[in-house]
Amino acid sequence: MTPLNAATLGAAAISVILADLRWLRVAQREHYLPGAVARFGWRWWTSTPLNIALAVVAVVSTGIATVAPAAALASAAVVAMGPAGLRLRGRTSRLAWTRRMSQVGLVIVGLEGLGISLAAAFGSPVDAVVAAASGAIAVPLLVDVALAVLRPVEDLLAQRYVGRASAVLARARPLVVGITGSYGKTTTKNYVAHLVAGHRSVVASPRSFNNRAGLARTVNEHLLPGTEVLVAEMGAYGPGEIAALCRWLKPEVAVITSIGPAHLERFGTLDRTLAAKAEITPTARVVVLNIDDERLDGLARRLDANQKVMRVSGTDENADVSVLESGDGLELRLGGKTAGVVVLAPGSPSPIRTNAACAVAVAIELGIEPEVVLRRLASLPSVPNRLQRYQAKAGYVVLDDTFNANPAGARIALDALVWEGREGRRVLVTPGMVELGKKQVMENAALAERAAAISTDLVIVGRTNRAALVEGCRQAGRPLSVKLVSTREEAVAWTREQLGPGDAVLFENDLPDHFP
Repeated sequence: MTPLNAATLGAAAISVILADLRWLRVAQREHYLPGAVARFGWRWWTSTPLNIALAVVAVVSTGIATVAPAAALASAAVVAMGPAGLRLRGRTSRLAWTRRMSQVGLVIVGLEGLGISLAAAFGSPVDAVVAAASGAIAVPLLVDVALAVLRPVEDLLAQRYVGRASAVLARARPLVVGITGSYGKTTTKNYVAHLVAGHRSVVASPRSFNNRAGLARTVNEHLLPGTEVLVAEMGAYGPGEIAALCRWLKPEVAVITSIGPAHLERFGTLDRTLAAKAEITPTARVVVLNIDDERLDGLARRLDANQKVMRVSGTDENADVSVLESGDGLELRLGGKTAGVVVLAPGSPSPIRTNAACAVAVAIELGIEPEVVLRRLASLPSVPNRLQRYQAKAGYVVLDDTFNANPAGARIALDALVWEGREGRRVLVTPGMVELGKKQVMENAALAERAAAISTDLVIVGRTNRAALVEGCRQAGRPLSVKLVSTREEAVAWTREQLGPGDAVLFENDLPDHFP
């Protein structure tokens, strides 16, 4: 091997390592789902004219390297530095070398090393250079291969923790409340825990512990002898996942908060989403359904013949449980009759009524008296980053709604922005909403169109939904100041420079930096 070829091979190997670090972080942020990294790779390399040009340079240079190996230096340089905008070290979250990440790293290095070694052994030094350059370009695909190879291993490891958790549940024997839905799960879980805690000992799964590993960890680490109620938030990225959770958690009370386009990119259709969420119902003694959602209203009718169904609503006063607006507070209705009115403290966030109704239904089902529920309803906790209100030092109001934005929640948040900014500028800061599948462009355009009707300024963060948001503003046909920024930090700096007393800003969603 000539010195130039050796140097080129070394440069290509370094670029492979740098690409590994970059794309392994994406894999971690996407919960180690096979296929996700290649999808993000495509998004990034096609996100801007610069990245498209860099991708073309890398591919063409690798092709030229088959006859002129030094051309691979250009491929190595592009992969080492690109795609432009995806940092090697995360801005919002860094790569964490957990046990699982270390295993994925070892497998991908093995795959890359095997490819280069085979090219060198059965080909020529030039073939080894080309293999290294090609491997650097293909790192997102190789990461997905590694994730797929290791998935059965992870399933076996997870089953050990599930086995331990099953034994803990058998000893403690808590009543399990399972909560799922496209959105509103975390808020409802917190509401249930708050209402029940005044009467029975309760453990709720922490904020992000809503999959098999997280719920097993919740049981193994937090469920103590004497715990009477376990509130388990159940998330899913596809059919069968909630059914698998229910086989060992066995919820007696099942709650479905909503059916919407969250994770529609993975589910495909809302009917499949409904079917996946409904997997929580078969073994439950009682099913609590938010009938403000037409799909859940239909599910309630189907379940009536075989199960006890509690219909809840934030608008229908004749539902089994209703939590309705009432002046400066909330009216609680049970079976169509007023149980009482709760006055909220001045400045306190208004609870999400359908989520509150779901929680009240659970509390009533667990035997908590309506009078106790009413007292605790006045102090429902807010979820961090879910429409939290702050007063900035400069005098303007900040509404933080950066936790998992969805179309329904965004509409509520925009209504809050109208109220808070009624005397000054009303600013929406958003990167838009993601994982909405075929509805993503439409929903983001609708968000911008609605914002244009009630806001004075729109600050668009990043490129993921920029085109759809801009198009929504255009369709609105109303003058609106639009500011384009690359990061949330830039948006925050802009608001600090621009806003003052009487103004209000809504931060709607906050995409991690592995999104373009």
